[in-house]
Amino acid sequence: MEEKKKRKEILILNVLKNSRDSLNSVRVAEELASLGHDISERTVRLYLQKLIANGMANSNSNGKRGLSITERGLEELQSFHIIERVGFLSAKIDQLMYRMDFNLNTASGSVLINVTTVDPARFAKNIPMIAKVYEQGYAMGHLLTFLGPGESCGHIKIPEGMIGIGTVCSITLNGVVLKHGIPVTSRFGGLLEMVDKKPSRFVEIIMYDGTSIDPLEIFIRSGMTNYLDVVTTGNGRVGASFREFPAESLEAVQQLTGKLARIGLGGLVKIGRPGQAVLDIPVSEGRVGAIVIGGLNPVSILEETGVRAYSRAMAGVIDFNRLFRYEEMETRIREYLKP
Repeated sequence: MEEKKKRKEILILNVLKNSRDSLNSVRVAEELASLGHDISERTVRLYLQKLIANGMANSNSNGKRGLSITERGLEELQSFHIIERVGFLSAKIDQLMYRMDFNLNTASGSVLINVTTVDPARFAKNIPMIAKVYEQGYAMGHLLTFLGPGESCGHIKIPEGMIGIGTVCSITLNGVVLKHGIPVTSRFGGLLEMVDKKPSRFVEIIMYDGTSIDPLEIFIRSGMTNYLDVVTTGNGRVGASFREFPAESLEAVQQLTGKLARIGLGGLVKIGRPGQAVLDIPVSEGRVGAIVIGGLNPVSILEETGVRAYSRAMAGVIDFNRLFRYEEMETRIREYLKP
């Protein structure tokens, strides 16, 4: 019985998550019916009341316009599906690489972003430290975007009173390289130790084909990163990932990543030689290893300063023209701050 109740709860949370608009019990029941689930409006209403009480859904001030899923509700969905989604992340990476249509030659099309939901005022107070992450090269280039309340990216919808910080995802590099006919393998995400501002070694790694959650999300939530020390002393731990390319493509990859850096989408930390290990990470014969900086690094510093933020890696694609340089953050955040 409890399992059936839980599954109904998850079905309703999924409907709220996938809707661009707030929904009332009637609309939720209609959506469930369209998906083949016969749950009465009264039953739905009771479940929604429970979700509100448990902090997994919320309503607006007058309570008439419907409900939206909360960060806690999204976390509940993620936890429920964790077992079913083992290995899902590597498949998701492949799907998103193909979904991108960014043209490097014209600097146009869509790129993949991560989205972090945060209070705009608290974000604004931390802009100087976030800017240092960009300035010192610990981000995927120099670009980012803001998503206002009500805007969506993938399944992420920005709640009222919050702002979405869209940072360029490192998988963008995969998509660009793939579009030029070079196959790429994403092996793992990890914590890269920096010593005197130089990469020293990976101290933690999580293989992409054995996890359902982005490794950097895990490291951030666990308090294992150390961006404050990195940007102030040059020593600490930052998010990074490991890629492999065919050895014959080494020169082409270097040229492509150079072009990406020139338009603000850089992020390559180090690239090895054919068949040789990179920072003690072994590479197969006929392959080249490369270390790519983590796309969530700039906003990860929020957690270290005590700011509650909800980050989702590989949230979805967005038009390249929506991105702006990090130096514009202070100017652009003003329109989202309450008077």
